[in-house]
Amino acid sequence: MTAAVRIGNCSGFYGDRHAAMHEMLTGGELHYLTGDYLAELTMLILGRDRMKNPERGYAKTFLTQLEQCLGLAHDKGVRIVANAGGLNPAGLADAVRELADRLGVPTRVAHVEGDDLLPRAAELDLGSPLTANAYLGAWGIAECLAGGADIVITGRVTDASVIVGPAAAHFGWARTDYDRLAGAVVAGHVIECGIQASGGNYAFFTEIPTEKLLHPGFPLAEIHADGSSVITKHPGTGGLVSVDTVTAQLLYEVTGARYANPDVTARMDSIELAADGPDRVRISGVTGEPPPPTYKVSLNSIGGFRNSTTFVLTGLDVEAKAELVRTQLEAAMTVRPAELEWTLSRTDHPDADTEETASALLHCVVRDPDPANVGRKFSAAGIELALASYPGFCVTAPPGDGQVYGVFTPGYVDAAKVPHIAVHADGTRVDISPAAETLALEPAAEPKVPEPLPPGPTRRAPLGLIAGARSGDKGGSANVGVWVRTDEQWRWLAHTLTVAKLRELLPETADLPVTRHLLPKLRAVNFVVEGILGQGVAYQARFDPQAKGLGEWLRSRHLEIPERLLPEGTP
Repeated sequence: MTAAVRIGNCSGFYGDRHAAMHEMLTGGELHYLTGDYLAELTMLILGRDRMKNPERGYAKTFLTQLEQCLGLAHDKGVRIVANAGGLNPAGLADAVRELADRLGVPTRVAHVEGDDLLPRAAELDLGSPLTANAYLGAWGIAECLAGGADIVITGRVTDASVIVGPAAAHFGWARTDYDRLAGAVVAGHVIECGIQASGGNYAFFTEIPTEKLLHPGFPLAEIHADGSSVITKHPGTGGLVSVDTVTAQLLYEVTGARYANPDVTARMDSIELAADGPDRVRISGVTGEPPPPTYKVSLNSIGGFRNSTTFVLTGLDVEAKAELVRTQLEAAMTVRPAELEWTLSRTDHPDADTEETASALLHCVVRDPDPANVGRKFSAAGIELALASYPGFCVTAPPGDGQVYGVFTPGYVDAAKVPHIAVHADGTRVDISPAAETLALEPAAEPKVPEPLPPGPTRRAPLGLIAGARSGDKGGSANVGVWVRTDEQWRWLAHTLTVAKLRELLPETADLPVTRHLLPKLRAVNFVVEGILGQGVAYQARFDPQAKGLGEWLRSRHLEIPERLLPEGTP
C-alpha cells in the first residue's frame, strides 16, 4: 500500500474524555483508532482492583465507550487497538465479545498477552511486587491485525506500540525496517497522549483563542509507507496542531537522543518538523537503530501507609509559628513514623488584602509500614494542638486514617525471557519472537554546540518569554524539555541553559543528579532530574507528584536574556 494510513487517538490516560471515541469516529476519515489507557500509576490502581476481583484489572471505561461506538466503528470499517487490557487483556477481550454479541455487531476480537511477569517475578530477580509488567512492542498487534481482528486488546505495551502495530501491519513492514518503524514510533509518541499534541498543556496557550481550547480535538497521524507522517486533527475541531505543539509533545517523558522501544530505537536527534498547512505538521527524516536486548519492566509495590496534615499559618511570624507547631507535634508522637517530612509553602504576601493571600501552608507528611503509626493517632495529635499552639491555628482538612501508597521501580529483563503472544479471534496462539538483531542502549555522542551569540545588551526577564517547556515523570525521576523558536534563540539557549544554570533556577534540583541532552533539530534541551519524585508518582514525594508543573516553574524564572531575542514591547 502506498497511500497514507490514518491512525487516530481517543485516549491519553485512564479517565480521559469519555466522548472522544465517538468524536473521532464521526469527525472524519480514519483507518484505525487507538487508545492509551495505561501509566505507571494506572498499573498500581489496576493491581489493587485485581486484588479485590481477579476478573478485573482492566480499564472499564473502554467498555462503556464501545457500548456507544462499536456499531459505528463496524459501519465505518475502523479497526480499534487499545492497551486498555491492563493486567487482564484476555478478560477484557472476553468482555468485548460479550458486548458485541449483546449489541448484535459482528466483531473479531484478538488480544496480546505475555507482558505479565508477576508469576515469575522471583525467578527473574524482580522481587515481590504487586504488579510486574514488561513493555512489549508492536508485532503482536500487527499479527492480530494481519489475522483479521477488528479490535485488538493489549496489556502493557509501550505507548507508541498501539500506533506502530497498525502502521506495520498496513504497510507490511519488515522487522528490520528500522527507519520506517522509528518514524512510526515518533508519530505514535506524539499522538499517544491525546490532546497534548493539539494544544493541551501547551506552554504558549495564550496564543490560542480561548474558544478553540473549550473542546480541543484529539490528534491523528497520517503515516506514510516510508515512515514519515503528518500530525493533524479532524476538520473543524478545536485546539491547535503546530510545530510548537508537536515539539512540546516530542519532549514529553523522554531522555536523550535515543528513544528505545522493543522493536526499534528511534533517534530523536534526527527528527525534522515542518508546517504542512493549517493544523498539519510533517515529521520526516527519522532514523532508527536495532532495539536494546532487554525489555523494561514496570514494577509496582505497596510501599506502606501514608498520612498528612496541612496547617494554615496566617499573618506575622510565619517561620516562628511553623517551628512551634512542628516541635509540638513531634513531641506529641508516641511512636515516630519511619518517614516524617515537613514542607513550608510561603504562599503568604505582606499586607495582604485577603486572609487567604496572607496565609502560608505547612505540610506534614508521614509514612510507615505499620498503619497504626500514621493513622488516627497521628491525625489526632495534630488536632489536639488546636487550642494550644500558634495564634490563628487551623488545618485544611479534618483528621483521617492513613492510606496505602505505592512505589514504582523499573526493572529490565532479557527480551528472550519474556513471552509475547498474539491470541487471534479464533483462539489460535502465535508466539512473537524477540528482535533477532539488538544493540545495547548507549548515550549518543553530544552534538556540536552552535556558535554563541555576540555580546550585547541584556534584560532580566522570565525564560518563558522566549522558551516553551514540557515536563513529566519518569518513575522516580522527571524530565524537563525546553525549546525555542528561532536559530538565534537556540544559539543563546544551548550555551546558557546548562546543568549548573538549571540547578540555580530550580533550587530543588541542586543536590540531585541532572543530565542534559541537546536536540539541535528541535532547538531543544532536555534535562533528566533523577530522584526528584522519590519512589514514583504514588509515593507523592512533592506536591506536584508527576512533575507536570516543573517546566512551567522553570519558564517563570528570571535570568539575563539578550534584548534582541525578546518579544517587542517586553518591559
